[in-house]
Amino acid sequence: MNKGHSPEPLDFFIWTVEDVGMWLETINLGSYRQIFKENGVNGEYLEGMSMFTTEQILRFIRRCHMKWSDFMTLCRELRRIKVACLKGEQNVRRPWWAPACLSAVFQKVAKSNRQSRVVSLKLEP
Repeated sequence: MNKGHSPEPLDFFIWTVEDVGMWLETINLGSYRQIFKENGVNGEYLEGMSMFTTEQILRFIRRCHMKWSDFMTLCRELRRIKVACLKGEQNVRRPWWAPACLSAVFQKVAKSNRQSRVVSLKLEP
């Protein structure tokens, strides 16, 4: 992701630990940035949280020393990103690491890939 800029919400499932930390700052949960980093919480982990059992959720909250209200904020913000993706409200942009000559190709593939992600989002309660 872009260094120093907030990560792209559409691609949150490929966020690095650093991207998650920047996102936590934007949703006023920056106090958890270090503990998330220490626990290796990346975008793939955040994506998988929707499949967590109650026991796994409680273990995560304990491990990260989170308040219940902060955990609910985290879940609400994740849900907001997923819904925006589902509605197609997120812009598709060329990632910082891709050469400019592949911009059109990347956007076409990303838009079709968005459709496959929508299927998994519809399964969530």
